[in-house]
Amino acid sequence: MDFTLGLPPQAAYDLLINQDNKTYSREINGRPLLKAISRKVTSEIGMGNRPVLEVEKELSWNFLFFSGTIPIRLNVLEEPKELAAYNWKMRKGMDYMETFKVNYRVEPMFVDAERLCKHKKPKSIEEYRKCSGGKGLIASKVKVDQNFRPSFPWNLPLLSWYFRRFTVETTKKVAEDLQTRAGDIRRL
Repeated sequence: MDFTLGLPPQAAYDLLINQDNKTYSREINGRPLLKAISRKVTSEIGMGNRPVLEVEKELSWNFLFFSGTIPIRLNVLEEPKELAAYNWKMRKGMDYMETFKVNYRVEPMFVDAERLCKHKKPKSIEEYRKCSGGKGLIASKVKVDQNFRPSFPWNLPLLSWYFRRFTVETTKKVAEDLQTRAGDIRRL
């Protein structure tokens, strides 16, 4: 899934990794859709000697007259130089998922490239600033790769269809909430 944020790449990356552990999502029945609970650094070292983070969130759900929250516990490896992050489920705490991996990458999107850089297509922010005379706008394109497989009994046919649809729709809603938050930041 790809979506755009009207912020420069570094600002979009900072919004996605959520270092201040704030909740940016809409509210459903008085509860935020995705609530940030905790974020802490572990002693584990990931790729490139980067620390692995433990992130805890709660996801609100509604079905007919029932509602509640689902705990989400992820390990996160951030790559700030590449503007990328890799998320995977922790060993304990998400028993309803057999596998769960989300990788996202933020790439620059040159908004005025066709108008200001007619003779060549810029490949980097420096090239874009040079050919646009420093007047070009830069937005961000976020590429999300999400792989998940529900565990038993959620992987049975009718339940798995509902569970997969719920997961995909929630991911889209969170992306919309991030776009709304980026618009609010841009207006400041």
